[in-house]
Amino acid sequence: MARSRTLGAVNPRIVRPLFRAVAIAEALSWTGLLIGMYIKYIADTSEVGVQVFGPIHGGLFMLYVAVTLLAWRVFRWSIPTLLWGLFASIPPLATIVFDIWAERSGRLDAPERDTAPAR
Repeated sequence: MARSRTLGAVNPRIVRPLFRAVAIAEALSWTGLLIGMYIKYIADTSEVGVQVFGPIHGGLFMLYVAVTLLAWRVFRWSIPTLLWGLFASIPPLATIVFDIWAERSGRLDAPERDTAPAR
Protein backbone atom coordinates (compact mmCIF):
# COMPACT_ATOMS: atom_id res chain seq x y z
CA MET A 1 0.00 0.00 0.00
CA ALA A 2 2.79 2.46 0.80
CA ARG A 3 4.08 2.08 -2.74
CA SER A 4 0.86 3.27 -4.39
CA ARG A 5 0.59 6.16 -1.93
CA THR A 6 4.10 7.25 -2.86
CA LEU A 7 3.34 7.10 -6.58
CA GLY A 8 0.03 8.84 -5.97
CA ALA A 9 1.97 11.75 -4.51
CA VAL A 10 3.90 12.27 -7.75
CA ASN A 11 2.63 15.42 -9.42
CA PRO A 12 1.46 14.77 -13.02
CA ARG A 13 2.38 18.37 -13.84
CA ILE A 14 6.00 17.42 -13.18
CA VAL A 15 5.91 14.03 -14.92
CA ARG A 16 4.38 15.42 -18.12
CA PRO A 17 7.26 17.82 -19.05
CA LEU A 18 9.80 15.32 -17.69
CA PHE A 19 8.45 12.65 -20.03
CA ARG A 20 8.59 15.03 -22.99
CA ALA A 21 12.14 16.21 -22.20
CA VAL A 22 13.47 12.67 -21.80
CA ALA A 23 11.68 11.49 -24.97
CA ILE A 24 13.27 14.30 -26.99
CA ALA A 25 16.71 13.82 -25.41
CA GLU A 26 16.58 10.07 -26.10
CA ALA A 27 15.69 10.72 -29.75
CA LEU A 28 18.48 13.27 -30.15
CA SER A 29 21.02 10.93 -28.58
CA TRP A 30 19.85 8.19 -30.98
CA THR A 31 20.45 10.59 -33.86
CA GLY A 32 23.92 11.42 -32.54
CA LEU A 33 24.75 7.74 -32.18
CA LEU A 34 23.55 6.99 -35.72
CA ILE A 35 25.73 9.80 -37.08
CA GLY A 36 28.64 8.48 -35.04
CA MET A 37 28.06 4.97 -36.43
CA TYR A 38 27.99 6.35 -39.97
CA ILE A 39 31.30 8.13 -39.40
CA LYS A 40 32.84 5.03 -37.83
CA TYR A 41 31.60 2.31 -40.17
CA ILE A 42 30.74 3.97 -43.50
CA ALA A 43 33.10 6.94 -43.69
CA ASP A 44 35.69 4.88 -41.75
CA THR A 45 37.29 7.97 -40.23
CA SER A 46 36.76 8.14 -36.47
CA GLU A 47 35.23 6.34 -33.51
CA VAL A 48 34.69 9.51 -31.47
CA GLY A 49 30.98 9.81 -32.30
CA VAL A 50 30.24 6.30 -31.06
CA GLN A 51 32.49 6.75 -28.01
CA VAL A 52 30.66 9.96 -27.07
CA PHE A 53 27.06 9.20 -28.04
CA GLY A 54 27.07 5.49 -27.14
CA PRO A 55 27.12 6.00 -23.36
CA ILE A 56 24.93 9.10 -23.58
CA HIS A 57 22.29 7.22 -25.55
CA GLY A 58 22.54 4.20 -23.25
CA GLY A 59 21.89 6.35 -20.19
CA LEU A 60 19.04 8.26 -21.82
CA PHE A 61 17.52 5.00 -23.07
CA MET A 62 17.42 3.65 -19.51
CA LEU A 63 16.06 6.97 -18.22
CA TYR A 64 13.33 6.92 -20.89
CA VAL A 65 12.29 3.41 -19.83
CA ALA A 66 12.15 4.49 -16.17
CA VAL A 67 10.17 7.67 -16.93
CA THR A 68 7.80 5.69 -19.18
CA LEU A 69 7.12 3.29 -16.30
CA LEU A 70 6.56 6.27 -14.00
CA ALA A 71 4.16 7.87 -16.52
CA TRP A 72 2.31 4.55 -16.83
CA ARG A 73 1.60 4.62 -13.11
CA VAL A 74 0.95 8.35 -12.73
CA PHE A 75 -1.30 8.69 -15.79
CA ARG A 76 -2.89 5.25 -15.33
CA TRP A 77 -2.07 4.02 -18.82
CA SER A 78 -3.33 0.67 -20.03
CA ILE A 79 -0.83 -2.14 -20.61
CA PRO A 80 -0.97 -1.66 -24.43
CA THR A 81 -0.16 2.05 -24.02
CA LEU A 82 2.75 1.15 -21.76
CA LEU A 83 4.04 -1.41 -24.25
CA TRP A 84 3.82 1.10 -27.13
CA GLY A 85 5.70 3.61 -25.00
CA LEU A 86 8.44 1.10 -24.27
CA PHE A 87 8.55 -0.09 -27.89
CA ALA A 88 9.02 3.54 -28.99
CA SER A 89 12.48 3.49 -27.41
CA ILE A 90 13.75 1.06 -30.07
CA PRO A 91 13.27 2.72 -33.51
CA PRO A 92 15.12 6.02 -33.99
CA LEU A 93 13.00 9.09 -33.17
CA ALA A 94 9.95 7.00 -32.23
CA THR A 95 9.95 8.41 -28.68
CA ILE A 96 9.02 11.79 -30.15
CA VAL A 97 6.22 10.21 -32.20
CA PHE A 98 4.90 8.43 -29.10
CA ASP A 99 5.11 11.64 -27.06
CA ILE A 100 3.10 13.57 -29.68
CA TRP A 101 0.50 10.78 -29.86
CA ALA A 102 0.24 10.54 -26.06
CA GLU A 103 -0.19 14.31 -25.81
CA ARG A 104 -2.86 14.49 -28.52
CA SER A 105 -4.79 11.49 -27.21
CA GLY A 106 -4.90 12.85 -23.66
CA ARG A 107 -2.68 10.18 -22.17
CA LEU A 108 -0.45 12.81 -20.57
CA ASP A 109 -3.37 14.54 -18.84
CA ALA A 110 -3.72 14.22 -15.08
CA PRO A 111 -6.10 11.35 -14.31
CA GLU A 112 -9.31 11.91 -12.41
CA ARG A 113 -8.96 10.66 -8.86
CA ASP A 114 -12.06 8.44 -8.95
CA THR A 115 -11.65 6.83 -12.37
CA ALA A 116 -10.31 3.38 -13.03
CA PRO A 117 -7.44 2.84 -15.47
CA ALA A 118 -9.09 2.72 -18.88
CA ARG A 119 -6.63 4.22 -21.32
